[in-house]
Amino acid sequence: MLLRFLLNATSSTARLLLCRKPVSQVSSFSLGVFGLIVFMVSLIMFHRTNCCFVNALLYLQMGYANPQQKAAGIHTRLYSRAFIIDDGNRTVVFVTADIGMVSQRLRLEVLRALKEKYGNLYRQDNVVLSGTHTHCGLAGYFQYTLFMITSNGYIKSSIQPLVNGIVKSIDIAHSNKRPGRIYRNKGELDDSSINRSPHSYLNNPEDERNRYKWNTDKQVLVLKFTDLDGDGIGMISWFAVHAVSMNYTNRMVSSDNMGYASYLLEKDKNHGALPGQGSFVAGFSSSNLGDVTPNTRGPHCVNSGLPCDYLNSSCPVGGTKECKAFGPGEDMFDSTKIIGHSIYMKAKELYANAVEEVTGPIHAAHQWVNMTDVTVQINETHTVSTCKPALGHSFAAGTTDGGGDLNFTQGAVEGDPFWDGIRDALLGPPSNQTKECHHPKPILFSTGEMNWPLPWHPQIVDVQIVTIGSVAVIAVPGEMTTMSGRRLRKAVKEELESENTFKDTEVVIAGLSNIYTHYITTYEEYQVQRYEGASTIYGPHTLTAYLHKYRSLARAIAQDRVSELPAGPEPPFFTKNLFNLMAAAAVDKKPDNSSFGDVLEQVYPVYRQVRRLRSQGATQDTTFVTVEVYDNRTETWEVVYTDASWETRFHWLKGSNQQSNATIEWHIPPTAAHGTYRIQHFGHYKQMKAIIILSKHAVTVERKTPF
Repeated sequence: MLLRFLLNATSSTARLLLCRKPVSQVSSFSLGVFGLIVFMVSLIMFHRTNCCFVNALLYLQMGYANPQQKAAGIHTRLYSRAFIIDDGNRTVVFVTADIGMVSQRLRLEVLRALKEKYGNLYRQDNVVLSGTHTHCGLAGYFQYTLFMITSNGYIKSSIQPLVNGIVKSIDIAHSNKRPGRIYRNKGELDDSSINRSPHSYLNNPEDERNRYKWNTDKQVLVLKFTDLDGDGIGMISWFAVHAVSMNYTNRMVSSDNMGYASYLLEKDKNHGALPGQGSFVAGFSSSNLGDVTPNTRGPHCVNSGLPCDYLNSSCPVGGTKECKAFGPGEDMFDSTKIIGHSIYMKAKELYANAVEEVTGPIHAAHQWVNMTDVTVQINETHTVSTCKPALGHSFAAGTTDGGGDLNFTQGAVEGDPFWDGIRDALLGPPSNQTKECHHPKPILFSTGEMNWPLPWHPQIVDVQIVTIGSVAVIAVPGEMTTMSGRRLRKAVKEELESENTFKDTEVVIAGLSNIYTHYITTYEEYQVQRYEGASTIYGPHTLTAYLHKYRSLARAIAQDRVSELPAGPEPPFFTKNLFNLMAAAAVDKKPDNSSFGDVLEQVYPVYRQVRRLRSQGATQDTTFVTVEVYDNRTETWEVVYTDASWETRFHWLKGSNQQSNATIEWHIPPTAAHGTYRIQHFGHYKQMKAIIILSKHAVTVERKTPF
C-alpha cells in the first residue's frame, strides 16, 4: 500500500483489509547485539539494540562505487551484532556489521572509544570487526583518498553512527554476561552461489582443483550458543557469497541477502518480536567471497539474451555494460529473498543439529604489517616481494555483478594508450619499478605513488587470528577468492596442529575485516587479470605474503608465544586533509496551505493486495514508518511492522522547490490478519535557521475480509 507525505515526519493511519504477499526480513541501521562470554564451559551474553540512525537519504552507498547510487530510502535497516567470548583468562570480541566492509578509520575510531570505556580490556588483538559486504550500506567512513573520492569524502555524520552502533553493540554484549556453551556444525549449501571468474579459477593447478568438488566454497560453518539449560540464545554463521543480490540500480539502504538471513532466523527465534528486538541474535558473516556471486543465473548480454564472452565478460554491442549476471528471482528483491532464505534454511538446519561442543582456551594474535614491503623466501634460492599498491585496467571494467561505464574489459594484460595517456597527464605515470613488480598487470592507477591530499591506499594492514577452543577465525583485510581462502585455511590449520596443542581444528575466514584492501587472488589467478586480479593491490605475491604472516600468527598461538610477536608499525590516523564533498542539507519547504506530514495521495479504505502510499517527509532517529493494527479488545494500536521490516519500503525524493516526497509501501503478507490498520510516518524538517523540528501525522486504512 502506498502513501504520500509531506517532507518530514508524520504519522499516517490507514485502515485496510489485508491481503497477500509474504515477505519477512530484519535489517537495520539500528544495531543488533549479541555478546558471549565463555568460561571453560562458556559464558554467554547477548542482546540487540538500536543505534543512532544516520540520515541515509543524502549519502552515496558503498560497494558498487557508482556516483549515481545515492541513498534515497530504506529497504531494511543495518545492524551490528557483537559476540564476546571469555574463558576466564582471555576475551575475544567478534562483530559482524551490515556494512560493505570495515575501514581502517572505522576500526581505529571504535578501538579508541572502547579504550576510553574499558581500558585495555578490548584491544586491536582481541577485537575482530567484520562487514557482511552489503553493497547498499552507507559510504563516507574511509580516510584514504581513493575511497574518499568514491564516497563523496570523509563524512563525519556517516562514520559516527557506525562507530556508535558498533560500540553500543559491544557495550550491551559486555553488560549481559551469562554462563553458557558453544557448539559447532558445518555443511554445504550448493544452490546459492556460482564463481563469477571461472576462467581465473581454472588457471590454478589442476591437481589442486581436483581436491575440491566445486569452484566456490559451499561450506557453511555455524557456531551455536546456548545457556546452561541448553536453550539457544545466539548463532554465528559464515558463508562465502557476495551480498549483491540488490543490484546497483537500488537506491535504498539494504542489508541484502545476508541481512535477510539474519532477519528470518531472528524472527523465527524471537516469536512475536519486532525487527531488532528479542533476545536471540543471529550473525551471518562474510568469508572468502572474492570470486563468488549470488547471481546464479550467470551473466548474459542484456540487449541480446546471449551469453557474454567467457574470457572478458563483454558483449559484441555495448561491451561490459551490457553483460550482467542475474539472480534466481524475478527482480532484485525476489533474488535477495530467495538467496537469503536458502542461507537461512541451511544455517537453521545446522544450528538445530549442532552437538559437537567447542571447548578449550581462547587465543588472540594480531600484527600490523607494511604490506608494501613484505619479502618471503619461497625456496633455497628465490624470494618474492609485495609491491606498492596499484590497480589494473580490468579494475575499471567492474564485474558481471556491476560493470563499468567505459570501454574497459576484464582480462586486460596490456594497457590502453588512450587511457594511459590521460592517466599520465592527470596523475603521472607509474614508476618502472612498480610496473615490473605488478607484471603482468597493466597499471591504471599507481595508487601507492599517489599521496595527495592523503595516500590513496593503505600501507599498514592488520593481520589477526582468534581461536575459540577448536575454532580458529582468520580476520582477512579484504576479499579473498575461493582458492586463496582454501590455501590460507590449510596453512593456518597446519600451523595450529603442528604442536599438538590443537586437534580437529575448524578454520574459518572472516572476510572484509578490520581494514579494506580490495582483493586477494592466488598467484595463478592474478596472471589472468580479471577484475579480482586487477584489484589485488599489493601485486602477484600478495597471497604468498599473507600466508607467511598468518602462519607466523598461528605458530605463535600453537606455541603459546603470542606475547613475543612484535606489534608492527602502527597505522596512521589522519586529522588533516580529510575532505567532504557532500553538500549541506538544504532547508525543507512545503506547498502553500499545507503542513509537513500531510498526505499527498490518500489510501483507499479497503485493500486486498499490495499497495502504496505517498506523503512528504523527512528523517528520524528511530523509525520513519510504523504499520499498526487496531485491537478492538483493548482499544489500542499495536505496532506490527516498522521500516526495519521486510514488508515495508520507504522511498524519499527531493522534489521541486526543495519539497521532499516520501513514499511508503506496505507489502501485505498472506499471514496478516484482517482488521483495521494505521500507517504512520515520522520525520524531521529543517528550517532556515538550521532548526530541526519533529513532525508527526497519521492516516488510516481498513482491511476487511476478501469477498
